[in-house]
Amino acid sequence: MAKSVLVVEDEPNIVLSLEFIMKQAGYEVRVAHDGEEALRAVEEAAPDLILLDVMIPKRDGYDVCQTIRSNPAWEGTRIIMLTAKGREVEREKGLALGADDYITKPFSTHELTQRVKEVVGGG
Repeated sequence: MAKSVLVVEDEPNIVLSLEFIMKQAGYEVRVAHDGEEALRAVEEAAPDLILLDVMIPKRDGYDVCQTIRSNPAWEGTRIIMLTAKGREVEREKGLALGADDYITKPFSTHELTQRVKEVVGGG
């Protein structure tokens, strides 16, 4: 069975490219456009991986990450934060809140696919 990826991103062009990249790599993909939608999607069916933007509406990516990490039922879900916020302090905050990886935008599709495979395995 294919691994599942939840893309949490509010920018339509980025959603389209992430969805395409992950499907090409063999993953099942779902999309959420804000923090609350993301948490509802995780409650419905916890994905193997969440590609989580930091700057999203309703609840930011840091809050979503922290909420997921505080629930033992979701401990198997990996989180990669994708963000334009590239300062070291922001990276450290994301990792401290429980993200498994932190990738800054813009990113190469090859690098993203490689990092996803390192975190959750092949699609």
